[in-house]
Amino acid sequence: VAFCRGRIVKVPKGPLIRVVGTEVVIPCSVSDYDGPSEQNFDWEFSRDTDFMRIVSTWDSTFTSEEYQNRVGHGDIKLRRSSNDAVELVIRNIQPTDQGKYKCSTPSTDATVQGNYDAEVQVKVISDDLLVSGSKARSSTSLKLSEGDSFKLRCSAITTSPEHTHLHVTWQIKSRSSWQDILSFTHESKFQPGPGYEERYRNGDIRLDTGANDTYQLSVSQASSVDGGVYRCLVSEWVRGADSSWQKIQEKSVEIASVAIQRTDVLISTSNLSVTERDSLDLTCNITTDRSGIFQAEVTWYFSESPDDTLSDAQVLLSMDHDSVVSDSTLISLSHVDRNSYRLLVRDVDVEDSGYYFCQAAVWVPQHNGSWQKVVERTSAPVNVVVMALEPDYEVFLNASKTPKFSDDPTELECRITNAHDTNANVRFTVSWYYRQHLRSDDVVTEELLATMDADWTLLLGDRSRERTQNGEIIFSKKAVDTFSLRIQWTSESDRGYYFCVISAWSRHRNNSWVKSKDVTSASVSILWATQDYTLTVEAVKLKPFFVAGHTFEMTCKVSSKNIKTPRYSVLITAEKPLTDQSNPNGTTRIISLNQDSVVRLEDWTDQTRVDGVVLEKVQENEFRYRMYQTQISDAGLYRCVVTAWSPGGGGMWREAVNGLSNPIQIDFQTSGPVFNVSVHSDNLTIYQGELADLLCIITTDGMALEPDDMSFDVSWFAVRSFALDREPVLLASVDRRGIVTQSRRNGSSDLSLERISPLEFRLRVHGCEDHDFGNHYCVVTPWVRSATGIWQREPAIKAKPIFLSVKMDVLNAFKYPLLIGIGLATVIGLLSCLIGYCSSRWCCKKEVQETRRERRRLMSMEMD
Repeated sequence: VAFCRGRIVKVPKGPLIRVVGTEVVIPCSVSDYDGPSEQNFDWEFSRDTDFMRIVSTWDSTFTSEEYQNRVGHGDIKLRRSSNDAVELVIRNIQPTDQGKYKCSTPSTDATVQGNYDAEVQVKVISDDLLVSGSKARSSTSLKLSEGDSFKLRCSAITTSPEHTHLHVTWQIKSRSSWQDILSFTHESKFQPGPGYEERYRNGDIRLDTGANDTYQLSVSQASSVDGGVYRCLVSEWVRGADSSWQKIQEKSVEIASVAIQRTDVLISTSNLSVTERDSLDLTCNITTDRSGIFQAEVTWYFSESPDDTLSDAQVLLSMDHDSVVSDSTLISLSHVDRNSYRLLVRDVDVEDSGYYFCQAAVWVPQHNGSWQKVVERTSAPVNVVVMALEPDYEVFLNASKTPKFSDDPTELECRITNAHDTNANVRFTVSWYYRQHLRSDDVVTEELLATMDADWTLLLGDRSRERTQNGEIIFSKKAVDTFSLRIQWTSESDRGYYFCVISAWSRHRNNSWVKSKDVTSASVSILWATQDYTLTVEAVKLKPFFVAGHTFEMTCKVSSKNIKTPRYSVLITAEKPLTDQSNPNGTTRIISLNQDSVVRLEDWTDQTRVDGVVLEKVQENEFRYRMYQTQISDAGLYRCVVTAWSPGGGGMWREAVNGLSNPIQIDFQTSGPVFNVSVHSDNLTIYQGELADLLCIITTDGMALEPDDMSFDVSWFAVRSFALDREPVLLASVDRRGIVTQSRRNGSSDLSLERISPLEFRLRVHGCEDHDFGNHYCVVTPWVRSATGIWQREPAIKAKPIFLSVKMDVLNAFKYPLLIGIGLATVIGLLSCLIGYCSSRWCCKKEVQETRRERRRLMSMEMD
């Protein structure tokens, strides 16, 4: 390859056949050269043997005298296409230019290799191509209607002695440039132009060849884009020596100017805004200058949006080209004149508001008696607004009942007045609203209480739903024009402003109801003068001095203000001294009497004196409390807690205010004995399963009493913690009559409580468990018999707790588990040894014959 490499100069393979008078372009290129990238070229011409210099790229004096004039005028020139290629351009070639053309390149190579010139033969033939329009058509201007058909002809012939082919192209000039419609190529193929492919496949555009070398363009279903100037462009082609096609000349002739009259569809109307129940009149006009026979097909559409397509729109009515109209009850379509079609919609409704448009198609008769659709247009949408026929009325809100106090009834009436333009197709509903009353200027949004829909179904709001279901709020329709709101028992939360909204509903053709108007009433305030409730309670002790065993009596007098028809409930409480262990909180609820005069014992637990307290109503505002056979343990401060009630909704009572009386003190002066209590145990640390003994020891100071004149209620408690931070648990108790009561236990240990002496009580825990630990103490309530023979209960006394520890005997706890574990391990070990011996002795025995090996000494490396 290196030795064969060299400069190569190329020109087209000849001969090149060209037509006289045309422009000839002969390219020349060089490759595989050394030196600069831009190469120079020299062109020479020879008719016989000698070459004449024509033009050069680098030497301006290269041109021969014979060609200086033509080169100077630009009829012959060089056109550089790249650094290594140029084109020789000869304008208006003549027969004298026929001959050999040589392209040569000066050498820039280091060594001479390859060829430095190339020759090509050019043959000039005469112009024998004739192109003309159709002689049968005298006028070159056509005026057609949209959808018509037309034909154009041109003639093209050549008498060249060379074997040439013609390429015929029909073009249209609609604006400033020519556009290809359809071509019959030099290779005998039909080729549609850009944008005409579909029409060519449908047969709307054809190119037919006829006699006398004529080429006919046939256009069917002409549209507005087919208007313009038509010409026939013919080019002559010849096959070169390299079998490629070369265009040697081109001619054109303008055939005709075609004007297409567009068919438009317009909607004319005199009422773009109509009133409900009126008629809508629309006319679809077809604008065309077609004078022949034709029929129109019209379809009316309705859409809620102007951007909807035909597939999304609703078809109202249609008429085909045979004047057959589709059925409709309230819509009619009539043929007014040759180009007008009227749509009439009777009794329009608000739902008929929207966009109306019509689609028209023009049909023409064919020779075989059938009809063909030639054009179809859709009008621009027309916006039609149907104004609702609103009734004229006013709304008046009146408060027929207003509350003066809480729980009084409230009644509002919403009335329709001055109603006009109302008929059977209009009905009214109401909506009730509430707005809270604030003393500041804050904006408060209204709350919906209730509303009615078109069929008078009541829909409740969140604020009034529960009270309406309970019957506290009543919504009603008293008359055709009157609606009422009644609050049976008005509360403080109902204070504010109320207003109503009357809605008018219109019935449509499909018997559905649509709201057409809302009218709001003025607000009505529901407010009343309010003052704070006041309640005063005074307790009076009727007997200033008395002793234990006598009857205690006091009265409670109540007075109130700003409470409507009040009733009172009374509760008697006692505040015992802090030394009383029966009630650590200090306050005891004894007996109560509610607003319905029902008496109830509250925390009175003395079963021997169930009838010892009485609370009764003396007058409407006076109550009396008696306590019979008073005990020393009854000492304390007694009060009356009074609650005032006012009538509420549904016969219920509503709590208004509470009051507390002054205290009345019961104090007994006595010089009796003083009791002390302590807890003792000989062994505070015991093991599980052993017996624990706890003694509750009572001692007396001061006046000595006989054992028969005193008795005790003893209760044992335990706190299962070290720090006394848990609730105490009752273990067992014995009353002064000797009746023992035990609480339920979860463990296996057991309890026993006994009196071992007049002043000693013993608690035994049998079979102690770990959950029996904790702080243990006893609570003693002494009873002393007075000189009159009445038993008086002294305040309860609590002993100081002692801590009982329960330990576990580790040796006894683990003795039997250890013995059982060692025995089982020994048995399992012996059994494992026995199984292993038997298996190795009989089950897994295998004789192995050992292969005898020869004994040879190793050979030394030197001998090897």
